[in-house]
Amino acid sequence: MWYEKSTDEVMAELKTNNAEGLQETEAQRRLQEHGVNRLAANRKKTWLERIFAQINNVLIYVLIVAAVISTIVGEIADAFIIIIVVVINTVVGVVQESKAEDALEALKNMSTPKAVVRRNGETKEIDSAEIVPGDVVIVGAGSYIPCDIRLIDSANLKVEEAALTGESVPVDKFASFVPNNGEGTIPLGDQKNMLFMSTLVTVGRGSGIAVATGMDTQIGKIAGMLNTTEDEQTPLQKSLAQVGKYLGFAAVAICLLMFLIGMFQGRDLLEMFMISISLAVAAIPEGMPAIVSIVLAIGVQRMIKQHVIIRKLPAVEALGSVNVICSDKTGTLTQNKMTVIKFYADGQVNEMSNFQKDNKTNKLLMESFILCNDATYTKDDETGDPTETALVAAGENHGLHKNELEIDYPRVNEIPFDSDRKLMTTVHEHGEVYYNMTKGAIDRLLIRCDRMMTSDGVIALTEEKRTETLDAAHEMSKLALRVLAAAYKVEDQAGVESAEEDLIFIGFVGMIDPPRSEVKEAIAVCKSAGIRTVMITGDHKDTAFAIAKELGIASSEEEVMEGIALDTLSERELVIACKNTNVFARVSPEHKVKIVKVLKAAGNTVSMTGDGVNDAPSLKEADIGVSMGITGTDVAKGASDMVLTDDNFASIVKAVEEGRNIYKNIKKAIVFLLSCNLGEVIALFVAILVGWPAPLKSIHILWINLVTDTFPALALGVDPEEPGVMKEKPRGEKEGLFHGMFPFLILNGLLIGVITLAAFLIGLNGVTTNVSEDVLMHAQTMAFITLSFSQLIHSFNFRSMNQSIFKVGIFKNKFLIYSVLVGVVLQVLIVSVGPIASVFSVHSLAISDWGIVAGLSFLPLVANELFKLFKISGGK
Repeated sequence: MWYEKSTDEVMAELKTNNAEGLQETEAQRRLQEHGVNRLAANRKKTWLERIFAQINNVLIYVLIVAAVISTIVGEIADAFIIIIVVVINTVVGVVQESKAEDALEALKNMSTPKAVVRRNGETKEIDSAEIVPGDVVIVGAGSYIPCDIRLIDSANLKVEEAALTGESVPVDKFASFVPNNGEGTIPLGDQKNMLFMSTLVTVGRGSGIAVATGMDTQIGKIAGMLNTTEDEQTPLQKSLAQVGKYLGFAAVAICLLMFLIGMFQGRDLLEMFMISISLAVAAIPEGMPAIVSIVLAIGVQRMIKQHVIIRKLPAVEALGSVNVICSDKTGTLTQNKMTVIKFYADGQVNEMSNFQKDNKTNKLLMESFILCNDATYTKDDETGDPTETALVAAGENHGLHKNELEIDYPRVNEIPFDSDRKLMTTVHEHGEVYYNMTKGAIDRLLIRCDRMMTSDGVIALTEEKRTETLDAAHEMSKLALRVLAAAYKVEDQAGVESAEEDLIFIGFVGMIDPPRSEVKEAIAVCKSAGIRTVMITGDHKDTAFAIAKELGIASSEEEVMEGIALDTLSERELVIACKNTNVFARVSPEHKVKIVKVLKAAGNTVSMTGDGVNDAPSLKEADIGVSMGITGTDVAKGASDMVLTDDNFASIVKAVEEGRNIYKNIKKAIVFLLSCNLGEVIALFVAILVGWPAPLKSIHILWINLVTDTFPALALGVDPEEPGVMKEKPRGEKEGLFHGMFPFLILNGLLIGVITLAAFLIGLNGVTTNVSEDVLMHAQTMAFITLSFSQLIHSFNFRSMNQSIFKVGIFKNKFLIYSVLVGVVLQVLIVSVGPIASVFSVHSLAISDWGIVAGLSFLPLVANELFKLFKISGGK
């Protein structure tokens, strides 16, 4: 590991020199050897590949085969309708998913365009792509790190690494850092002598040796992980694929069985072939793929109003099955903004809400923090170190404005902060005296103080007072607050030689990156919905636990594990640990992916949220990757399935609720379609089995499957949400699409099949052999209209599986009302308009026939209402 080696060892191994850098010829040779300092881009899918991804489905294949067979036997209209369905399904899917941006392309674009290096003994600016291992790279405040660097020189250097490690505040970096070899591997966030590609220098300057470029950098390793992570199917995709296989096998089996039965009955082989095709058509809900895609697309549009952008259609439904949400801490559960929440003055700890500007000690404490500060802050803009910005913001919130204080107390001298002293001092002129303001680590500051400020004046800082102060600071630290102390003294000159000696202690503040106000309630809702929240962060253990405890994620430190421990556990031990651990701290990107994999292997449907580069691999590995739209990096967005436009964890809860409702509605639509198709199969199969003429033609079945059934199915797909959906437990990973609905499907399929045969027999007037063409057409018309009407009315049964339609509300789903009316009108037109009737081989019906059709068609609704009534009564 480079951080373990001395600077001399690094330079010797890479054959370079700090003073001279590489020779230009050697740099060019290494460029050829190692390649350019860029991340390898992932090849984008072509339009053909995206189209194939939508078509690559067993059910779609069966439809295509059906269309080909229909064309061969001359049923051009049937084939045309089937192909339209396939095209609609493909277009909806491709258009929605083509908006996705490539994650690796975003990673590539994060590389800095220019870098400062030392070559041939000269300092020069080059394209960052030309940096090679061994280059001496120089960085300063405001510059992005162009590659992974081992520091050889540093001065007051701080680097923002949140996007890589998840740590919420800039970390100190210094070349002199020597790791404790007894600690084993040190996490990225603790490698103080290393700089990493695409992180940002916030304060100070430094130089170092490039030790890794391109795909060999830490960012490059993340890119490689993204490239190797395969996309997985959502629960709905798996269920639909399984349904498609079963339906495909069923269609083929029915075709063969019917053909063999016809042969034994001595029927015409061509006639039996067409009847077999009709049965295959009846077995397959042709509109199902398009309906599912359209319902998901409608759900996507609804979710935009909930501040959620869905990048991949199936992710809408998969949200409903999530039972574990793994969340990054910084910027997701917290505000990603350091905030002063407590202060210590006059010997006691107070909340910032109790700060009193007219209290002399309170005021001097905050004034010292504002003056001994290089940051600027307004409500619209801020610059500087986040810790210093938080101090200025705290003053602004209590009427102490930096610009006004700097006029009254202009700075005339200073001692900059450095990581050895852990102090910063500024000297300010005020009248004829000078105020020395010092801030820093409390242990370093207290030893330089001999007095302390109180509301009664300045008193001696006794050992008792010193102990009390340190104890109070320790209590704040136990709450994971970052403690910063302040002291001052008044002198008659502006020198800094003794500016940090014999100081008067004022007090200290505690600051933290606080939780978002709405997150605690959102996590409580998740718990009631059977969803576990797991925090995975690169931040320190104490800080992570403090936030987790406040949010209700963890109640004891036993639920917290550090990333280093993950490397020491066997696979079995890791599975057990993940069951009892709700907070993972100090983790690397590899650890995050490992945690998500283990949770998935345990049978969970896992959602991962995050905003940084370090979150990207785990976002892609999760069943549902959720990135932040405002603070999220392009890398995180590109690797995710879903983007929160308001960066609000609570929006995930709304999205889960929406996902659950969408799944319920898709389930309603699919079971409705399959129960209708089962009725068609039963009607045809029974008629042929007992030697009757076919009660339906292929075009009748196709019309019903693709037009008459489609509108109610789509309406069920946008059914109003059911109350209490977030009080239900998430559905199990192995819970099938027909869980709890199989008896409902079978019984209603039988009922629809029986009343269709009853209408057919009534149309035949009891004659089933040697039937004239006109009588057969009349009977088939009766069966056709009865089948379509009964299915239209049957759609109302799916408003609720348990409650009466009259209690749920007949008119609450206006789209269902419209779809049924449209279906009825279309069927009436088909039998009433001559040219259309000839296409469908039907003719008009008498008023008495319409009465019979209406009576039979209402039977499914009546039967289901009676069943629900007895079920509810029995339950009571």
